[in-house]
This record gives sequence, structure tokens and C-alpha cells, in this order.
Amino acid sequence: MTQDSRLRTQDSNPTDLLYQVALPLIPHVGGATARALVQAFQTPEEVFKASSEKLAKVFGVGQVVIRSIKAHQAAALKQAAEIIQRAEKEDIQLLYYTNPDFPERLRHIPDGPLLLYYKGTADLNAQKVISIVGTRKSTEYGQKVTEQLVKDLVKHDALVVSGLAYGIDIISHRAALKVGLPTVGVMANSLEMIYPEVHARDAEKMVLNGGLLSEFPFGTKPDAPRFPSRNRIIAGMADCTIVVESTEKGGSLISADIAHGYDREVMAVPGPINVETSQGTNQLIKSLKAVPYTKFKDLEELLNWDKALAPPSLAKVVPPRDFSGFSADEQKVLKMLQHAGPTHIDVLGRTTQFSMGQLSSILFTLEMSGQVKALPGKLYSLL
Repeated sequence: MTQDSRLRTQDSNPTDLLYQVALPLIPHVGGATARALVQAFQTPEEVFKASSEKLAKVFGVGQVVIRSIKAHQAAALKQAAEIIQRAEKEDIQLLYYTNPDFPERLRHIPDGPLLLYYKGTADLNAQKVISIVGTRKSTEYGQKVTEQLVKDLVKHDALVVSGLAYGIDIISHRAALKVGLPTVGVMANSLEMIYPEVHARDAEKMVLNGGLLSEFPFGTKPDAPRFPSRNRIIAGMADCTIVVESTEKGGSLISADIAHGYDREVMAVPGPINVETSQGTNQLIKSLKAVPYTKFKDLEELLNWDKALAPPSLAKVVPPRDFSGFSADEQKVLKMLQHAGPTHIDVLGRTTQFSMGQLSSILFTLEMSGQVKALPGKLYSLL
């Protein structure tokens, strides 16, 4: 293991990491609950030390969670110590949600994971990230569309995210590897086992140019209830989730629904109305939950990649404007828009480091005061 990866795994303080790993191991403490507890007590260690009376004051934390925290603390800490030791040995990064390498796009979703297990080389905070999902019973049509889509992503150096499953998922991973794009597989089980096993060789290649990602500790099997949980990470990591093929009740529709709920862009590839694997995608389009993907330009126009998602250039010469009458937070947004021009809300969030809720509130205030205008495609610009 390199020194850099060891530092990333151990985070800033081994004691902190021990509690960071331990907290989500406690039964009944899911991502949203864990985050609520940490926000209330500042650190996972303080959550463990808190009295039952103080825990009960946290919104959404009931007696079941409190009893579970008190009953499973010792076991969770012991398991966490074993996980940290094994992660170091297997070169797996343990990314707590305050870690700089934790996916920024996941940091702001309400039910995001508290901790991720990651093995790979890809930047999880790449400038452009696309999730590609679809049916396990893919057709030749779906394969060709997926391969061409990935090939077109090369000019944008995008990170390709999917779920390592049969069908469209593995096609997208293999297509990315073929053209040299980084690709990350999000798993519904722990990283030491590859599911399905026949994709083990692909997974090995992905670790070298991409990676494998999971929120589940060592020893977790790919049981059915974990796949929807996996899907929220696939949806939450991306600027846009593209469904290539899906049956009427396909699992990829869950990813699309989640992405739509996160107010992320969703696209679907239309298909013949008499083909089973097109029923789900056609329905997404019909219900206005997805924008039709018919050519690559559709994606570029939807995300405004040619302008809005390019790194903001602060070297542009622009007429000075006086923002002294605004709050410090508002000035931060206004000055960025002044230098960068029309900018996607996700880029604003990553650059300003505001939470999505905080940023939305600031933008709303600036819109009401006539300083900022909302444009199609989730762009914002100065008036």
C-alpha cells in the first residue's frame, strides 16, 4: 500500500476513524439516522458517549435506535478495528462522508451513506459523471446504444458508473475499459466478493482504471433488499442517470426514480413499443421522469457540458460590479457567476462548498432580489 492511500484509509485520526467505521455497523442506524446523530453530536465518538436522554432529543431517533446503540457499541467497535486492519491489508479506502475523497455529489443527498468502502484509482469527484443502467436481459440494440454512448463520452473524459450486473451494467463497464474511460462499479455486497462471480476479471480491470465501491462491510452478501440501497448510490453519484433498456418493472427504474427524487437529470433511450425491454424506458419518457436520449447531443445539451460544466475560469475580464450590499454567502455565489457566466447548480455547489439546501435558499433570495436568473438545464446566471 502506498503512503498516500494509507493516509486516505486512516483519515486524519485513527481514533476518529474507529468510531466512523463503527457507527453504521450498529443495527437500525442507517445513513439518514447516522447523519442526524453526527450532526447533533458533531462526531461518531460523541454519539457513542451520549446518554439515552440526549439521544432521544435527536429528531427521528426513537427507543429502538437508542437501545441498539447502547447494546451494540462494544461489538461495533471491535468489528470496526478488524475492518480497519483488513482494509489496510487489502488497499481499501474507508471514506467517511467528511473525507475529501468522498463523492461530493453523495454528500448532499438526505439518505446518503455515512461511510464508503472503495478500491480503485478513479476520482469519485470527477468533473463529469454519468451513470448508465438497464435491464439484465439486454438486446443487441441496447448493447450498441450503450457502447456508442460510452465511446462518445471519451471527449468529455467522463467517469462511468454502473452496478456490475448482467446486461447493460457490464456492457457499460466493458465499453469504458475498452476506450480508456474510468469506470466504477457500485456493489450491493462487500468488496471482497464479486457478484456475479463471472464478472471477476472485469472487476480486476476496473480497479486499475476505475474502481469498486460499496457501503457494506466485509462479509455482506448480495441479498435482494440491498440492491435498492446500492441503486441510490449509483443515482446520487452522477450528474445524469441514463436508462438504456428496461422492462416494465425493471430494477433500473428504481435508480431512475431515485435520481428523479434527488432532482438529478434522468434520460431514457426510447425503443420499439412491441419490445419488452423498451417498456420501462418508454414509460419513463411518457411520465416525464426522463428526457429522451436519441443522440449524444441530447446529453450535451441537457447538461450544458460545452459551457456550464467546464471548470470556471477566474481569469476572464469582466466589468466590475458592486456586491457590497449582500451577505458574504450571497457575494460568494454572485462573484462566481460573474466570472464563470451561466453555471450548473451542481458546479455552484461543488465550488462554493454550500449544501444543496443552503445554496438553493441563497439562489432563491438572489432571484427574488432580481440579481440572478434561473435558466433551463439547472443553470443560473447574473441578470
